[in-house]
This record gives sequence, C-alpha cells and structure tokens, in this order.
Amino acid sequence: MSYVPPPPAQNAEPLHGPVPNYLAWSIVSTILATCLCCPLGLLGIVAIVFSSKVNSALNRGDLEGARRASATAKTWCWVATALAIIGLLINIWFMTTGGMEQYMQAMQQMQG
Repeated sequence: MSYVPPPPAQNAEPLHGPVPNYLAWSIVSTILATCLCCPLGLLGIVAIVFSSKVNSALNRGDLEGARRASATAKTWCWVATALAIIGLLINIWFMTTGGMEQYMQAMQQMQG
C-alpha cells in the first residue's frame, strides 16, 4: 500500500497576517471632515478608494499590493481626521468668540 497525503485543509490560515483595510475609518473621517471643515474634507474619498483596493488585492493574491494600498489608505485617513479636528477646533473657536452673533448681524444688515 502506498502513502496518500491528506487533502489540504479547507479552512487553512493564510500565510500572511491580516492586512487592515481602514474602510470604516476612512468613511467616518471623510464625513466628519466634510461636515466640520470644508470641501477639503472630500480628500477622504482617496482613503475610501485605497481602502477598497486592499480586499481586491488580497483576493487576487497580491499581498504586497494590498499592503501598499493599506498604508496609503491609512495615510489619507489621517489627513481626513486632521481636517476634521481642525474643523472642529475652528467651529469651537467660532462659537466661543461670538462669531455666530456677528454672522447673524451681518445677515440682518444684508437683508435690511
């Protein structure tokens, strides 16, 4: 009788560690940056695009491409997060210095 190797395991672990795609972070940071900061917050869309490329690259077996896309997505997530924080700080400053009141007075002058 000859040796017959066992069939490969169906649920075998991949040979690489997990590659994060940062999709949730990219979506949340893009929305917050756009709402709190300005249209520059839409730069977070770049993070969303690269986040979606991670899983596509992994499905193709391109581990290095997935890692590059993951790193790029993380960088753009930080950019969008920084814009959201800057926007939040500007809004806090605007509200605490009476900026809203000045804005309302300017609007009333323009209407009247």
